[in-house]
Amino acid sequence: MDFKEHVETAWQNSLKFLGPVILLTLAQLLISTFSLGILAPVTMAGYMHSLLLALRQGREPEIKDLFSEMRLFLPLIGFGFLVMLALMIGFTFLILPGILMTAALIFGTLYMVPLMTDKGLGLMDALKGSWEMATEAPWTDQIILTVLYLAIVSIGSSMVVAILFTQPLATFLVLAVYEQRLQNKKFPPPSTAPTQPAPPLPPSMT
Repeated sequence: MDFKEHVETAWQNSLKFLGPVILLTLAQLLISTFSLGILAPVTMAGYMHSLLLALRQGREPEIKDLFSEMRLFLPLIGFGFLVMLALMIGFTFLILPGILMTAALIFGTLYMVPLMTDKGLGLMDALKGSWEMATEAPWTDQIILTVLYLAIVSIGSSMVVAILFTQPLATFLVLAVYEQRLQNKKFPPPSTAPTQPAPPLPPSMT
């Protein structure tokens, strides 16, 4: 995998949509904070899909995109609760198991949300699909991506203002790799078929 190309793609798109993505990132952080984290998972889903459309179609991100995936509120909040519980248990025993669990979680679920928003997959199918994409040979590429993602996000976390740029940069990087790996996978497209009209009623008997 050409990580230089993916990093350049992420960097170029971050600069191309600099103003909109900074506003989008700031809005997502504020919404997550003031909702006490309740809206964090579902607005992040909208955030990632907005950046995917920017990457794929050149569409400028909009703040309203954060609420475009509200249908995923329950599965994502439930998944987030289970993850938080598992990590709390891991860190309770020892720091190292907690760190390993966190790394394994990020490694295997980086593509989960894009698969749910882009391909319309349910939670379990998206988890399975994300793991399959993550472990494609050579699976060491996914380790490199995970390290790069964590490094970029960590830089942003250490400086409040920096996260407004590092978060979209890291997201664009994941989505660039997602686009490449998606070419090797076959997922059924989301159901967009129009509803069949009801058959006409028989003529009234007179």
